[in-house]
Amino acid sequence: MTRRPLSLALLVLALAPPARADEASDRARIVGNWKLVGVVYEDAAGQRRPVLGQHPTGYQIATAGGRWLALVTAEGRPVPQTDVERAQALRTMISYTGRWRVEGDRVVTRVEAAWNQAWVGTDQARIFRFEGDLLHLESPPQPHPNLLGQVVRIIVTWRRDE
Repeated sequence: MTRRPLSLALLVLALAPPARADEASDRARIVGNWKLVGVVYEDAAGQRRPVLGQHPTGYQIATAGGRWLALVTAEGRPVPQTDVERAQALRTMISYTGRWRVEGDRVVTRVEAAWNQAWVGTDQARIFRFEGDLLHLESPPQPHPNLLGQVVRIIVTWRRDE
């Protein structure tokens, strides 16, 4: 009887994906204030384009307590004068907040509030990579609400701002 639970536990451990030994270290490096450097969208053909302009603005805050807040706005956004322009302005920004965690090479945010209601209640996962004081976040290919559902991979670069 004692062999079976032990065998099952060993099988589970053997099949589990390897955990990154440095998840706590990665989490500590992610915590802080970040200023936006750039955003590119990559389509299925691998074509990259700066949909939000060459110089979008934005900030991301990741707290040690687990709160994530990101706000990105396109370069040169006009002040909307009409309801149509206000509706169009939503396509020139991305904003969401929620609880975040590190899972291997991904930072995952369980979205609690967002500029687009479709993201609320979802997990937004991004592969992360550090390069000096830069943090690169890459989404998996997914339909993007600002591009009428076109499938893209979003690559966002942030610089530490503390």
